[in-house]
Amino acid sequence: MKTVLTNKNISIRTRRRALECYIEPILMYGCEAWTISKQTQKKLEATEMWFLRRMLRISWTAKKTNDTVLEEAHTTRLLINKIRKRQATFFGHVMRREKLENLVTTGMLEGKRSRGKQREKLIEGLADWLKAGKSLEATKDRKKWRTMIANAVKQGT
Repeated sequence: MKTVLTNKNISIRTRRRALECYIEPILMYGCEAWTISKQTQKKLEATEMWFLRRMLRISWTAKKTNDTVLEEAHTTRLLINKIRKRQATFFGHVMRREKLENLVTTGMLEGKRSRGKQREKLIEGLADWLKAGKSLEATKDRKKWRTMIANAVKQGT
């Protein structure tokens, strides 16, 4: 795909579309189950910028800011929002089914917790993104849940 993505004869819009169709699905495989920490988010944003810089043939030694690169590509950062949207959609699906997946996701399994700092849960990350706090009961109502997701995507948080 390198020859297509770096070809100057193809418009940037078409190259971005090829990136979204062929590369991003591979990058986001299994993202519904990820817990995105600050470090992971920085790595994903760096990866997104790396792709854009390669498409525009901007050297890594060139002193261009990420904002300048985004302007040249006529885009904004979209990857994190796409991942969060997919996570929220999948989470709503799991919460509506009252099976084993629901118990695992909500952490209602019996047993001892491990020592040390506890890992961040998927629920906590989604609650922060949706600004829903602990009121994730909205997953039971599909329309309300979809509205919450759409509002969070629009805000671009």
